[in-house]
Amino acid sequence: MTRIDLNADLGESFGPWPMGHDEALMTSITSANVACGFHAGDPAVMRRTIRLAKMHGVAVGAHPGFADLVGFGRREMHVSPAEIEDLVLYQVAALAGVAASEGVRVQHVKAHGALYNMAARDSAIAGAIARAVAAVDRSLILFGLPNSELVREGEKAGLKIAAEIFADRSYEPDGSLTSRRKPGSVIHDTHIVVARAVGMVQTCSVEATDGSTIALAADTMCLHGDTPGSADLAREVRRALQAAGITVAAFL
Repeated sequence: MTRIDLNADLGESFGPWPMGHDEALMTSITSANVACGFHAGDPAVMRRTIRLAKMHGVAVGAHPGFADLVGFGRREMHVSPAEIEDLVLYQVAALAGVAASEGVRVQHVKAHGALYNMAARDSAIAGAIARAVAAVDRSLILFGLPNSELVREGEKAGLKIAAEIFADRSYEPDGSLTSRRKPGSVIHDTHIVVARAVGMVQTCSVEATDGSTIALAADTMCLHGDTPGSADLAREVRRALQAAGITVAAFL
């Protein structure tokens, strides 16, 4: 039976500034990537998001990023692998501690934004992330783009890997995500996103920007929570997947 995990980046509010639609998304997703306070979130938001996930039976993951609140972690930063290892270790450990206080175990780690994309192509950065995750808990699942350096380095570190796909993002022929600076990098048409979601899971492939077909393993699918109408889109995607006979569930 075909199976997929649905994840979303949550807990990205900060102080009095709200971000995303966390509560509404919890009814559709199966895994939550919780911001750890560097690119977004704060201690109170982290704890509140973990409680919300626990209430809805949603698995909790750490979502570490660059220390870049102003740029929301989407700006590339020149940071040494040693510094990256430390900042990821710090964030994952912090979230794990908050989760433990709520009786929740962290299931996975997904790097955020620029850190995620840089790790997909740079083995030194990917290795730093993998080492940090393994140092906290070798049973943690590491999310990464299929066929990326992050996946390869995670496997070298002995971590379980989850290949992540994005139905609402366009892909380049090399399997990387199209830069958000380019037009059409984010797909907003609900019907197109839903159809792509089902097709990507069923065929383990997607059409790239040049019309070519890319083979992509599919263990988990990201639904962006900070885009308008994200909660409605998540419901439609989950409904379509289940209607196609695809089991939607977190990792066992």
